[in-house]
Amino acid sequence: MFGYIIVNKQELKFKEFDIYRSYYCGLCQVLKEKYGMPGQMTLTYDLTFLILLLTDLYQKEPKLSLCRCLAHPFEKHPARVSPFTAYAADMNLLLSYYQCLDDWSDDKKVSKKAASLFLHRHFARISKAYPDKAAAIEKSLVQLHTFEENKTGDVDSSAGCTGRIMAEIFALQNDEWAEELRHMGFYLGKFIYLMDAYEDLEQDAKSGGYNPLLPLSKQDGFEEQCRQILTMMLAEACKSFERLPLDDHVSILRNILYSGIWCRYELTNQKRKDSQNHV
Repeated sequence: MFGYIIVNKQELKFKEFDIYRSYYCGLCQVLKEKYGMPGQMTLTYDLTFLILLLTDLYQKEPKLSLCRCLAHPFEKHPARVSPFTAYAADMNLLLSYYQCLDDWSDDKKVSKKAASLFLHRHFARISKAYPDKAAAIEKSLVQLHTFEENKTGDVDSSAGCTGRIMAEIFALQNDEWAEELRHMGFYLGKFIYLMDAYEDLEQDAKSGGYNPLLPLSKQDGFEEQCRQILTMMLAEACKSFERLPLDDHVSILRNILYSGIWCRYELTNQKRKDSQNHV
């Protein structure tokens, strides 16, 4: 379900993309250090965005180093690790654990079951370190699973479950910025859920899986209506974003929120148009 909060590389300056990639590599390295290669495999772009956001907001200086990895085995490349990278790694693994359980429940993939068993011992430690966040995330997921199993609940209710999960993750601590971060995370979470549903529309229609957009997809003007809903979600997230006192990485973050986050939508939308034109 995750991996939608991405950068639009074509619209970034080379220096900005290098900075963005170094934070991504930093998260990758911390995941490996804390959880080994299986933990490293859970890496997502969504939490890289959060690291950039929190590092800029709280004006923390990241540690810059050079490293090698499986993707770049022969040449060292920059990796930035901020005080928030370890937190993002923990939240990344927490989300991945639940995603594995969800995939096992839906598709009965043995690989996902095995992954969840490996991640469980780390999940237990993270839950103990962040009990309030773990409890809030689990509560929202239970509610979402109830909607999905019973195939009930409207679009807003289902998306709201993921919204509350991201709101909990974005609000690192209860301080003066918590309300804006929660608001931002909530609407980004709703966008993520709806984008996932939009991508899986044909697959869920064939399999009979729960998808809150299926009823809407049968109505005239679905594509325009869907885009309007997604636009409203991002508009709310961006309101909070623009109220935050950001400086160092604001151009990269704006690239993601105003451009990058639409990349997979545009790709899916074009594929759907091409498929319909060939019918």
